[in-house]
Order: sequence, then C-alpha cells, then structure tokens
Amino acid sequence: MRKVTLKLSDGTCFEGTSFGYEAPASGEVVFNTAMMGYPETLTDPAYAGQILVLTYPLIGNYGVPDVKAKMPNGLSTYLESDKIHVRALIVSDYSETFSNWNAKESLADWLTREKIPAITGVDTRELTKTIREKGSMTGKLIFDAEIKDVEEQYAAIDFVSQVSCKEVIEYKAAEYVPLVLDGGEPSPTPVLSKKVVIVDCGLCNNNLRSLLSRGVDVIRVPWDYDFNTLTFDGLFISSGPGNPELCAKTIEHLRKYLENTAQKPLMAIGLGQQLLALTLGAKVNKLRYGHHSHNQPVRQIGGTRCFITTQNHGYAVDAATLPADWKATFVNMNDGSNEGFRHESAPWFGVQFLPEACGGTPDAELPLYEEFINNLK
Repeated sequence: MRKVTLKLSDGTCFEGTSFGYEAPASGEVVFNTAMMGYPETLTDPAYAGQILVLTYPLIGNYGVPDVKAKMPNGLSTYLESDKIHVRALIVSDYSETFSNWNAKESLADWLTREKIPAITGVDTRELTKTIREKGSMTGKLIFDAEIKDVEEQYAAIDFVSQVSCKEVIEYKAAEYVPLVLDGGEPSPTPVLSKKVVIVDCGLCNNNLRSLLSRGVDVIRVPWDYDFNTLTFDGLFISSGPGNPELCAKTIEHLRKYLENTAQKPLMAIGLGQQLLALTLGAKVNKLRYGHHSHNQPVRQIGGTRCFITTQNHGYAVDAATLPADWKATFVNMNDGSNEGFRHESAPWFGVQFLPEACGGTPDAELPLYEEFINNLK
C-alpha cells in the first residue's frame, strides 16, 4: 500500500495509504457525513470534479453490489448512474473484509477497475474541521514524496456538459418493473398517460425511478437541448455538479418555457433550483463548504414541520433576490440558507435538497412528487 499525500490549496497536507487506483488526482475537496450509501454516493453525477471525504469512520465493510446489473429499461439496478463520478475517495478506515448478502466485490476492486484513486488512514475528522473552518478549497493527491502546487479550478469548469446524456432517451412507465429486495412480487405500476421531460444536468437514476413508478412516461434530454420543441405535460430540472452560471443554454430554454407555457407544472431540484433562480434574475452564491449529507434539517417556512433531507451541492439561492411573485418555502436549520421556493399562483417550484435520494432519507419524497404528479393535466 503506497503512501499518498493530500495537499490542500492552502498548503495543509494529510498523509494516508492507497487502496484504489494509483494515480494523481485533483479537484474540490468536500466532505459527506452520511453513515451509509457509498455505492450510490460515488455514482451521483453531482460529485463530478470533486475529491470526496467520507466522515463515517468505517467504509467498505458491506462491499459493493453488482455494478453491471440493469433493470429492464436499461437503468442501473443499484447505482445512481453508470460510473463513479468522484475524482478520488478519502476515508479514515477502509475495511478489506466485506460481508453483505448483496455484495459482489470489494470497494477497492471497484475503485481500481474504474481508475479512481482512494486513500485510507487519514484523520478525516481533522480534515473536515479544516474545510469547515477555512471554507471550500481544492486539493491534490500525490503519490510517494513528490508534492506539487494545486492547480485545479473547480468553479470555472463546466461539469454539467460532461455528465449529461448526449441524446434524447424515452422511458415508458408501462415497462417499468420496480426492484423488490425481499423476494416478494412487485406492485403493478400505474399508467397515467402523461409525459414529463427531464432536463439531465447530472441526473440520478432514482429521479427516473420516482417518476416511472408513479405512472408517467419520461423524456430525458441533454442539458442544452431545447425541450420547448417537444410535446409534454410537465418539466423536471435535475440536480447536477458545478457552477450553475455555466449552464447558459439551460437557462435560456427555461426562460422561454416560463414565458410561453400555459402554466404546465415545473419541478426543479438541487442544481435545477439554482438554474430556475438564475432564470428569474435571482442570485446564487457559493456556500462556505456546501451541503453533502443525508441528515440536513430543513424547516417548512410558515410552520413547524421539519424534514431530514439528503443534499449534495455547493451553491445556494439568495432568497432575498427572488421576484415578488415567488416566495421562499424551505430554510436550512443549520445555516439559514434557502432550501426551496415556488411561484405564488403557477404550479412551479424548486427545492435545494434531493427528496428521493438513494441512499438517503425519503422524508420529503411523497408530498413533493405527489404535488408535481397531481398538477399534470
């Protein structure tokens, strides 16, 4: 196991040993406080360009499922996309031994095959404290003793175009077969004869599963595709990686949609909500160190109800800059940042958290998806 150094852009260094692919890597260093779900987290496109630090101390003990398994519609059975998107993985204690009924291989074998560097033996608590105190920064993994300056510039890179699909893809609700893990029979999927366009800015498979399982057909389009030329009943803007200001094409098409549509429903999540805000002329700011976890508390404005949410983003909407006919709906209880907003009369809304995230809590999935589906005409 080779020695590896993580050098942050402020010069701070952390030492560890390799358990993945052995090659240098650089990117924005972010931490995730989730206790489980590393196969889904690693394959979330919103982590493109980032070095991921997992704060839960023991990682790898339940291995990795069959990463090549596919559902009848071609979606990955267990993962959120078809590949790992993080630049590198950092953990405190990697378990070489794994045990789980669903495991097919070790995390190390999967990372090595996908050419993703990974290091263990790092004091991830101290590393996380450093990021929290000094703010988001880039970092670089260097093998052996060669330490060079960090040059990666995360905010200036267009990651959305890298992770978005390259062509229009259609999915039929009637062909969707939900995964049943307990050996029982899957429930029949309802068919509503409605079509939803998903703008893929870094789409997670569970967005598709959540819509297909509720009986709507889905048309998945690339981030820069003019979806206004299609016939559909509702629009969904996905989450994704990077700086939302680099998605000018999506904003252009979304502006046309809001101007010309006969108030067809719109739901935007994560990066999608930030793009909606920019379309409206509101401001989006870089967070100090982002939200990457399964346990972010979000309060519904105007009431006392609180949701425990899954989040993965480094930017947030400045709610004070929203137009007068849009109102904030959710607020983060940790840092007070905006977590959602909606139009006062049209069926258009966005949330910053990921209501259906897998792995993660489904605390907010039911009311938000049901509202969107019920608004389809």
